[in-house]
Amino acid sequence: MAKIHEIENWINGVKEEIIDPDMEIIDPHHHLWHGPEDPPGIKESYRYLLEDLWNDTSSGHNIKKTVFIDCGQEYYEEGPDRFKPVGETEFVVEIAKQGRQSPDKAQIAGIIGHANMMLGSSVKEVLEMHQEKGEGLFRGIRHAGGWDEDERVRNAHSHPTPHIYLEDNFQQGLEELSSLGMVFDTWHYHNQIKDLTKLAKNLPNLTIVHDHFGGPLGIGPYEGKRDEIYEQWKEDTYELSQCVNVFAKLGGLAMPINGWDWHRKDLPATSDEIVAEQARYYMHTLDCFGADRSMFESNFPVDKQSVSYHVIWNAYKKMTIHLGDNEKRKLFYETANKVYKLES
Repeated sequence: MAKIHEIENWINGVKEEIIDPDMEIIDPHHHLWHGPEDPPGIKESYRYLLEDLWNDTSSGHNIKKTVFIDCGQEYYEEGPDRFKPVGETEFVVEIAKQGRQSPDKAQIAGIIGHANMMLGSSVKEVLEMHQEKGEGLFRGIRHAGGWDEDERVRNAHSHPTPHIYLEDNFQQGLEELSSLGMVFDTWHYHNQIKDLTKLAKNLPNLTIVHDHFGGPLGIGPYEGKRDEIYEQWKEDTYELSQCVNVFAKLGGLAMPINGWDWHRKDLPATSDEIVAEQARYYMHTLDCFGADRSMFESNFPVDKQSVSYHVIWNAYKKMTIHLGDNEKRKLFYETANKVYKLES
């Protein structure tokens, strides 16, 4: 079994000098969870709570605020199923309150929770309960849609159906979300981007955040097909970007499902390796969406299976070295601040 200190020793095997350490950053995508002290060799399964988040956000870059994204933690054990995910919002609110005792450290400024959009219009009462329990931090919902027919690809934790984004009930639920001025974060695979584009066109008043580049897969039936998949992904990403209600999160490509296998190597990825292997995804998405609709994300601790926190933000800064200060400010701070309404 891999103990926490062994995992930390591995991730600390690559140390880099921090690029532009004073640049203010909002990390709009991380998780929190309890976990075993001795997880069975799975780097994403160990504990990640406030102390662990702060160990990362304090590793050299100037992280000012963060946004928690749903990951199925601390649901209520009793009561109607529809309300059980609100327990996660309460869990994160309490951690955010702990964080306020150290205002010099990164503050959890927003929460994206979960509600079952397949409830249709009746999801409104769940959303209102999230708002009540969120104590001013609740900003929206992620109902992940990642689904693939091949059993080697793990489907999303919310157990979606194959074309859940196109289901009438699902879109009715999103209409309720939109009416409350909330955000819909998405998580799916590259072959589902077309479905999201249809959804975005059907609901033009809904603010949608497209997570992790739409999940280009590199395992199972997709292994060895990276260039072929990339060409289709490019087209689908461009079409999605024509929907002005969609914003793009740039990150989340260091998961095992993406197929680069850094988690299997003796050392985690360096920023130069990230840039060499993945910059084309970042640059194409940025070209399509522009800095006004793009934001960098860490996706920690999931991406911690492959790369350390300070290294991934170094990679982002290397990719944008040619940009002006105004565009950088949007990518690293302002777009996230605007979309998730973190001004307070």
